Amino acid sequence: MSESPESARLLTRKTVYSGRIVRLDLDRVQLPGGVVHELEVVRHPGASCIVPFVSADEILLLRQFRHAGGGFLHELPAGTLNPGETPEHCAERELEEETGFRAGRFEKLGAIHTTPGFTDELIHLYAAFDLGEGTQATEDCEILTVERVPFDEAVAMVADGRITDAKSICGLSLAMLARR
Repeated sequence: MSESPESARLLTRKTVYSGRIVRLDLDRVQLPGGVVHELEVVRHPGASCIVPFVSADEILLLRQFRHAGGGFLHELPAGTLNPGETPEHCAERELEEETGFRAGRFEKLGAIHTTPGFTDELIHLYAAFDLGEGTQATEDCEILTVERVPFDEAVAMVADGRITDAKSICGLSLAMLARR
């Protein structure tokens, strides 16, 4: 870590848990201003999330089972970056694996820190256009259906609380701004 007045200085790091997707570290840091504090940090390799436009006015949404979320949620296709993988390649791979569609073109919408109070996860957000047939290849733990939804209806689902997934809310919001 840099030692500028705006950053913390890492004093020690202890890995408490290392799993398939995340690692939990206990970092002892000197914070800007000099206070020394111990922080729990969930390390995540990052992810990509896609707003797939079937047409100018229609997108694909997933209805996916999420154990931690308490059941089925509506969300955009997304997935974790593999080691050495670029965010755009991850978006291409995940779009096809989860929806069975390939995109002719991707546009970067932005990126979000999901919950920077305890994790370094960064999700890259893309819009996908010129969709064509691909091969769906979901993992056995992915229980989902693909739904075609008017874009305005997806935005309404955010507004009325039917979509609560943060990456999907951000992706749809940024896509709405980009369409203006």
